[in-house]
Amino acid sequence: MSPVNVAVHIEVQTFYAQQMRLLDALDVEGYAQTFTEDGVTDHAHRSEKVEGRAALIAGASAALPRYKGVAVRHWNDHYLIEEVDENTLNVSYASLVTRTTAEGVVSFEPTFSIEDVLVRIDGKLYTKSRTIHRDLPVQAA
Repeated sequence: MSPVNVAVHIEVQTFYAQQMRLLDALDVEGYAQTFTEDGVTDHAHRSEKVEGRAALIAGASAALPRYKGVAVRHWNDHYLIEEVDENTLNVSYASLVTRTTAEGVVSFEPTFSIEDVLVRIDGKLYTKSRTIHRDLPVQAA
């Protein structure tokens, strides 16, 4: 995998910072707008695939009660970015989600590895597809 140029790396980092802030703010509609109209989210670890913005909004809205009374944060890192063509990027990264209560008690969700396909439409990045894998222990060689 060849490294992408610095401008593309910054563009991708900025895209995810904006997307995750919408998700952390529980702005389901705003978050859905960062996906293409036909975008797919595949929770591979639970065999649940969501296709299209309307389904994404419905699914995310149903999960909102889980985050009532807590501050949620998505901590993503270890980005590997592959430029497929001038308007398509494959991005993989690690994700950790925390929930913090009003008293400051932090709990952790399981960790995940994510595989995204980002597309550039009219100069702006969107998520075309996201595949989410819950991390499992690695077997020693």
